[in-house]
Amino acid sequence: MSHTVITTTTTTTTTSGGSDGLLNLGYTRSVPGLLKIAQLVALLIAFLCVHCARGWTDLSAFRYFEVVTLWFLIAFLIFYLMYVFRLQSKIPCINWTLTEFLHYAVGTILVFIASIVAAIKSGGWSELVAGAVFGFIATFLLAVSLWTSYRVTCGSQQTGAAV
Repeated sequence: MSHTVITTTTTTTTTSGGSDGLLNLGYTRSVPGLLKIAQLVALLIAFLCVHCARGWTDLSAFRYFEVVTLWFLIAFLIFYLMYVFRLQSKIPCINWTLTEFLHYAVGTILVFIASIVAAIKSGGWSELVAGAVFGFIATFLLAVSLWTSYRVTCGSQQTGAAV
């Protein structure tokens, strides 16, 4: 009897098409990246509308709006740069998805409150009304990111029980 032995060799080659580089430019074109850019733009416009307006009637309300929008603008800019420069993989001791989820939760609530206060206290000033509108737009974008981040962080867990 004659036996035939067939040997198959598989060769896998990888190219460094940016996956191991310093920058993660794919994140800038992804849905979370574009959503974060939209949040940054909305928060920046909201801050600048209120900051550049003159003739405020209630300084404390609009200072609160400025502080909240500027704080979360800087926080989300840091998250954006962290993902673009792949820094989350360099610091694995922090659960970045949970950290970002908590920032979205707090940011959504505080920006919403600040936008309501700015809308009520605007007194018909078009700059302040525009700031409040962009604050509401930023709130909506933050809520969308909160929902998607919730699905990743706290999404449904598979159980081993069969029904």
